Amino acid sequence: MKEYATLSLETHLFFGRIMKEHSLFLLAGFPAKETELIRRADQFRKEFEEGLRRTVKLADGIVSRSVLNSGEVVTEFTGKAECQTKNLTGIPIDTKITEAEERLRAGSCDMVNRETACQVRMLNRRMLRSLDGLISFKEEILREVTRCRLYTANYPLLIEHILREAKMYRQMILELEQQGRITAPDLRNLEIFWNRIMMEHAQFIRGLLDPTECELMEAADGFAEDYCRLLEEAREQDRKATNLLTVKTLQTTKQYQQFKTAGTEGITDCEIRSIILPLLADHVLREANHYLRILEHAQKGRN
Repeated sequence: MKEYATLSLETHLFFGRIMKEHSLFLLAGFPAKETELIRRADQFRKEFEEGLRRTVKLADGIVSRSVLNSGEVVTEFTGKAECQTKNLTGIPIDTKITEAEERLRAGSCDMVNRETACQVRMLNRRMLRSLDGLISFKEEILREVTRCRLYTANYPLLIEHILREAKMYRQMILELEQQGRITAPDLRNLEIFWNRIMMEHAQFIRGLLDPTECELMEAADGFAEDYCRLLEEAREQDRKATNLLTVKTLQTTKQYQQFKTAGTEGITDCEIRSIILPLLADHVLREANHYLRILEHAQKGRN
């Protein structure tokens, strides 16, 4: 019961916010004529925002210090990025959720009682319903875009990218509901998943930078190539070579996290020319922070 509640809340703190922001990015990318798609995207944004609000209330004093300190829940830039994105797009963002997340206290599973577990179960079911709807919505958008029946400012690959993340989130919550825990994933497959995500981040960043940002474009290309090589190695190597590959992946991701941190700071300080929303920059930084925590935990487990 304690593991179930803690893992559920930690998963929602990270992925619930990611889904809320996916909905916002989809919303911001639609042309004005797509009034029904805009309405539906905004409804999903509201649903995940409410789910995240409930998560934060339940999580205080329960979730682990490692999650709160990882930078995957919020970063030093999140509040500023939200305010800037709200002003730039006109899309409402409840910044009080971020303020509450910044005040979250790490705690002990001992604080989990039957009532808390019941509230978490209700939250999981609520998030699953929203996820099912959002996954179908993303699939519909991707289908229409690839058939040239819909224009959006978001790349088709980006829509596939956020669809994969939503499906992973859904799989994790289903496991928690069915087994009460998340099955320890095969690290090789986990690295393949996240290395692909990191590679695509670099490709998106490169494509959204102003053409005058030559050095940043070159750096983004370099990271895309690094993760492409890591993906190839992960698919080709046997299990014995996985340890060495994890060390290499960890080193690359630390460098990439530094690049994303500098990029987020540059975008929120208006020092980088791009069409990257400030919240998107912070969004991909949080995903790198999340992946770093996974890799570092795996390394500690082997030592």
